[in-house]
Amino acid sequence: MPIHLYNTLTRRKEAFAPIDALNVRMYVCGPTVYDYAHIGNARPVVVFDILFRLLRHIYGESHVNYVRNFTDVDDKIIQAAAKNNEPIGDLTARTAQAYEEDMSVLGALTPTNQPRATGHIPEMIALIQTLIDKGFAYAAEGHALFHVPAMAEYGQLSRRSQDDMIAGARVEVAPYKKSPADFVLWKPAKPGEPGWDSPWGKGRPGWHIECSAMARKILGITFDIHGGGLDLVFPHHENEIAQSRCAHDGAPLANVWMHNGFVQIASEKMSKSLGNFFTVRELIAEGHRGEAIRWALMTAHYRQPLDISRDSVKEAKEQLDRFYIAFDKVRDIAPETMKAPPLDVLAALEDDLNTPMALSHLHEALRALNTAGTTAEKAHWKAVLLTDGKLLGLLWNDPVNWLRQMRPGVVLTSPRGVATRPSPMTDEDVQHLIDERTRERHAKNFAASDEIRKKLSDAGIVLEDKPDGTTTWRTM
Repeated sequence: MPIHLYNTLTRRKEAFAPIDALNVRMYVCGPTVYDYAHIGNARPVVVFDILFRLLRHIYGESHVNYVRNFTDVDDKIIQAAAKNNEPIGDLTARTAQAYEEDMSVLGALTPTNQPRATGHIPEMIALIQTLIDKGFAYAAEGHALFHVPAMAEYGQLSRRSQDDMIAGARVEVAPYKKSPADFVLWKPAKPGEPGWDSPWGKGRPGWHIECSAMARKILGITFDIHGGGLDLVFPHHENEIAQSRCAHDGAPLANVWMHNGFVQIASEKMSKSLGNFFTVRELIAEGHRGEAIRWALMTAHYRQPLDISRDSVKEAKEQLDRFYIAFDKVRDIAPETMKAPPLDVLAALEDDLNTPMALSHLHEALRALNTAGTTAEKAHWKAVLLTDGKLLGLLWNDPVNWLRQMRPGVVLTSPRGVATRPSPMTDEDVQHLIDERTRERHAKNFAASDEIRKKLSDAGIVLEDKPDGTTTWRTM
């Protein structure tokens, strides 16, 4: 069946039909690179990575162009660089690299294009000049501003009236504005701040114009899907629509607008301004798995709010343990050749990325693998899980590594091999203790044997004694 996606603009689920099936285009607003990404920042990455995987499966890997930008010039960046006493370029380069590493640990594919705002200043200046020439923007005191009352349809995405938006904008009233709702396209640079020459003086772009200009340059005037978090509906995406439509004679910026719900802590939105957040990097350093974080972010439908905690990430890891234990038992059985994912998980994702349903189908396949009686059946269900897992960005770890690596300080890797922390306890250390315990058991020194088991348990190691007298181990 065709993909159906919920369109924020129309407030309904619609069958997706790309403008060009040989060039499916998606733009997702990326990070402002001044600090590490928190778990709330990771949710849109996972959501739109799943959509990217689904589109690539249906239309072909070479026929999907996924753009996710870096905002690398912004007030928050300037403030953070000053606080850290480091050059702005060093800060943005360092945090952008950390962002890519952290998202890779979550199993996210690299987007087709990752433009940086500072690399597209000429396009932004040209777009602003077009808006001024067409009467939708004006220059004032070194600024260029979009004149909101000049666009009668402004507010259609967020369903806000202009009176409501003007009332909400009164805190930003400035003497050079024609209307309180007018928003900045270009602002003058203060001494010591980054700036570029423009017809309105040396300055830098406003946040909203950046995405309009980069999307136009890479994807064209109208593209298929524009995505981001729910907090971007207004003002960011509303303003993107205004700029782009007015500059391009009313042509839509995107046909489908998608927004993921907030990540919450105890039912309160997670945000850096509230201070109720933890970063992906912190979770990994604490020993949580990137794949478990990804699983936890998929447990609610993307449009719904998601409460998340360290406990929920731990629970996600325990769910994944069941899959990797099953894979470990059939590691000597080659998976059946499978050309396409089974219909159930695919259908769940085609229904507006219903990841909770997709995960339930994974569990059904796991039960089938665990109860399979013949080698052929095991090969089939192993293939089902691996194929479905690839579509979801899950089950890409080696089962032996997964079941052994989660203990204090062990090296974690991503699908691209990014290491995240060193290991003070090797596999040889664990095996040495197991051998010592085996000797104590044979000598009937059960107290000593139990003490070794407890020592390993405290380090996160679970021992499994086999009927043939051997002992294997995995991590909690």
